[in-house]
Amino acid sequence: MIINNKELQLADDLLQFTGTSIFLTGKAGTGKTTFLHNLKIKSPKRMIVLAPTGVAAINAGGVTIHSFFQLPFCPHIPTLIYQDEKGAFQNTDEMGNHIQRSKAHKFNKDKIKILKSVDLIIIDEISMVRADILDAVDEILRRYRQSNKPFGGVQMLFIGDVKQLAPVAKEEEWNLIKEYYNSPYFFSSHAFRRSHFLTIELVEIFRQNDKKFIDLLNNIRNNILDDESISILNEKYDPTFSNDKNKGYITLTSHNFQAKQINSQQLSKINYPKETFYAEIDGDFPEYSYPTDEELIIKIGAQVMFVKNDPSPDKKYFNGKIGIVEDIYKNKIYVKCGDSDENIQVQPLEWTNVRYAINSSTNEIYEDIQGTFKQYPLKLAWAITIHKSQGLTFDKLAIDAQMSFAHGQVYVALSRCKTLDGLVLISKIDKYALKNDYSVAVFENEIEQRHANEEKFLILKREYFFDLLSELFCFNHLFSSLKKLQKLYNLHLKNIFPSHIEKLNLAIIQFQNEIIIVTEKFNIQLKTIIYQHNDYEDNPFVTDRYIKASEYFNKTLEKIMNFIFNSDIEVDNKEISKIINKAFDELSAEYNSKKYLLEYILKHKFDIQSFLKIKAEVELKTKETKKRKKNNSKEVEYSDIKYPKLYTLIRLWREAEAAVNNLEPYNVLIQRSLIEICYYLPETKEDLLKIHGIGKVTLNKYGDEILEIIKEYIDEYGR
Repeated sequence: MIINNKELQLADDLLQFTGTSIFLTGKAGTGKTTFLHNLKIKSPKRMIVLAPTGVAAINAGGVTIHSFFQLPFCPHIPTLIYQDEKGAFQNTDEMGNHIQRSKAHKFNKDKIKILKSVDLIIIDEISMVRADILDAVDEILRRYRQSNKPFGGVQMLFIGDVKQLAPVAKEEEWNLIKEYYNSPYFFSSHAFRRSHFLTIELVEIFRQNDKKFIDLLNNIRNNILDDESISILNEKYDPTFSNDKNKGYITLTSHNFQAKQINSQQLSKINYPKETFYAEIDGDFPEYSYPTDEELIIKIGAQVMFVKNDPSPDKKYFNGKIGIVEDIYKNKIYVKCGDSDENIQVQPLEWTNVRYAINSSTNEIYEDIQGTFKQYPLKLAWAITIHKSQGLTFDKLAIDAQMSFAHGQVYVALSRCKTLDGLVLISKIDKYALKNDYSVAVFENEIEQRHANEEKFLILKREYFFDLLSELFCFNHLFSSLKKLQKLYNLHLKNIFPSHIEKLNLAIIQFQNEIIIVTEKFNIQLKTIIYQHNDYEDNPFVTDRYIKASEYFNKTLEKIMNFIFNSDIEVDNKEISKIINKAFDELSAEYNSKKYLLEYILKHKFDIQSFLKIKAEVELKTKETKKRKKNNSKEVEYSDIKYPKLYTLIRLWREAEAAVNNLEPYNVLIQRSLIEICYYLPETKEDLLKIHGIGKVTLNKYGDEILEIIKEYIDEYGR
């Protein structure tokens, strides 16, 4: 963390103690990347780090947005995902038309657990993310977290500068989505518009310290290229510039072919033989994420750039440092940088391609290494593209921006240089070189209205404290799961177990009255008392209220849910049984999670960071569900069965008969027939024919055996 910087400290506080999404922005060289790397080390929140491109993801220590969310490389038509009055999730496009989504995004269990439990998602280089991609992220998070909130309620940290590189929106792609968006920028995303984000703008520049140069860059960034600024810039114009005469300079070009051409030409001018070093690639490491060349072709005398920070304690080089290859000997490359007399012996370094996974022992989110790329951290550096220079710093820079075609390119190029003295222009810059986007200017005005400050932080911290507690005392998901089970019982079992289903319906009413209605009233009271006390985190009255509430809801839930979990309803249809068991297990998992958290509050004082950790652990652990009991020889005691001992006897006979003939039990005798037999006690074949589901075929095949079982029962127990 950069010390004594109030903006960075405020950002840190907001990310630790609130759930508010943050847009962290600032001019080039203000420490955005440094903040990200420190946040990964320091923050207690479960986070994932994403970036729009493979190289940006590797540099940020994360993964690409597309790979993590399994997004296709095509435009995304935005949808609104919302809950209707019944709690069901619906999809409509922004025009209100219903959209049936394909079966894409079928994540594995670990990915779903991560989506449900993550506290913070960081997207670096956000200026390069297209609006529809951000809406695709929002849609997935909403779906798997079952939340109406933007991004499913996940706190988002967007890092970037809208005055720098813009998103790529090819004409054919933009034509597909332009009716949905005002611009291709991330800030036109519907999800971003709905999020109540705050902005923190970093103002202290660490890359440059020359006030004249800083002022010039600010003018360019703000699209104020007056005559004086143009004059200052074009003093740096040198039409005779060549890499041959100007050692240590790197040329920034707007197009990749230009950079490749310059590097090839300069390398060919060196008389030393070529040396080729091949990268060692192990596992899954996609080509688009390669941090340098797979085949590194260099010569003694070649100008190179380091593409990784020195991991050793000596810190002899950093990402973007320029040097000359002094010697190549026995697979060792020696590079001399600047005026230093000491050659740097360069060793191969390793980059990792990671995916986020769950540690089965600790339930922590961790970076699972999928593949590695091992190569010398160097690349030819007479020229690179402006796009690839994002985030780098150079002492000597030659810029050819005459073919710049996109918003922010000229500013990005110029701001890579540490000093005005180290800058050379290969082509002149005029006011037309600055590509400005009106939508960016509009968004900047909005940023001014959304600046974070200490006062807002304190308000949001209190709000977050309440939100986490009110989420604890919200039982809507549990109630929805219970109603889903009720619907299935009523649909498939009402005629078989009418008395039991009636009791279940009464339990639903009890849940509504004693949990849902009470919760709604309590959360209103809780909010009032939290906002009445400035010391709400330690106030004894506030603590007493949420502890007593935890005790009440825990006991009341246990009383209601025990009836459900102790139900001994049998379903002899495999398909129906599978559907009901799945709904039962979902209900059980919801209840176990809620019960665990309520009991945690009864034993521990509530604080934001500890509660987030416990909450995530509950989401991540393999939830033990209360399995529905299966009857083997045990007698059932349904109120719907008049003679339960006889029910057990006939059921066991039915199972044995089915096993002998390789049939399902209901192929021998359906469950409703079994229950009616145990109610009416038929003693003749004529009586059996009156039982629902017994026809002449069943009577001829099994009638004598069934009547014999009934007779033996009556002889022993009577009617």
